[in-house]
Amino acid sequence: MNDSAIRELLQSSKSIAVVGLSGNPLRASFGVSQYMQSRGYKIFPVNPNEVEVLGERAFPSLDAFPGAVDIVNIFRRSKFVPDIVDAAIAKGARCVWMQQGVIHREAAAKAESFGLLVIMDRCIGMEYRRLVRGSSSGG
Repeated sequence: MNDSAIRELLQSSKSIAVVGLSGNPLRASFGVSQYMQSRGYKIFPVNPNEVEVLGERAFPSLDAFPGAVDIVNIFRRSKFVPDIVDAAIAKGARCVWMQQGVIHREAAAKAESFGLLVIMDRCIGMEYRRLVRGSSSGG
């Protein structure tokens, strides 16, 4: 996706399900999600080992999450991406976002074939800072 499409996605999205969100403040998933929460996004932790993260109830899987979500942000190893993509498709998510180092081309192609936007191997927090906060229209 090009910068303007990513900017539009970030500006129009309100909710992010973070698969692999850890309650450990030293983990990247925590810091990035905390930052995005501070920018006004509703964060939904998805991690079977957590009860609550960042003041939000955690769900054991994306399938267990009861509502709709704009972005599914993946902080899991690449080998887990296909199942997460299947769940994101079933949830009707707008976008699957694979964090830096998370790459799965076949799962990305499947998500795109179902109409989902796909961003791979990029940090959502860094992209927000670069494209939204840094722009004249950003927060």
